[in-house]
Amino acid sequence: MDLTAETFAQAYRDRSRCHAADDQEAVSWVFGIARHCLSAYLRRGVAERKALARLGVERRALNDVEYDRIEELAGLHDIVDQIRDAWDELDTEERDALRLRVVEERPYVDVARGLGVTEQTARARVSRALRGLRESRPLIVERSDVGHV
Repeated sequence: MDLTAETFAQAYRDRSRCHAADDQEAVSWVFGIARHCLSAYLRRGVAERKALARLGVERRALNDVEYDRIEELAGLHDIVDQIRDAWDELDTEERDALRLRVVEERPYVDVARGLGVTEQTARARVSRALRGLRESRPLIVERSDVGHV
């Protein structure tokens, strides 16, 4: 998910450099960015593992208590409750569209097929659902950084 987010963040940032003549070229351009992001990620991982090995340091896995403490410090329990409440306030059509698109990470064409609507309608439902979440629970957006919502 981090690689996907980084890919699209870079694509958005550099969108003025994209001179694609059609959708196929635009997709190829985004895949090129994805390939670069993956390569950089793998290089960083290799370099980090080599450095840790040279130092004789092993990365220790966190235990459940440590994960719980991190979630507590980050205030995740409050945010989860707020998201659950906001989710429950969405109408069924918007909730289904958001589940398919965001939770299950399906492309809009699959969302539309799953809902039995046009792709444009699926996009509108997802957009309305996200707007509804933002409007009903502004603290969620504020706490989670608008760029990641």
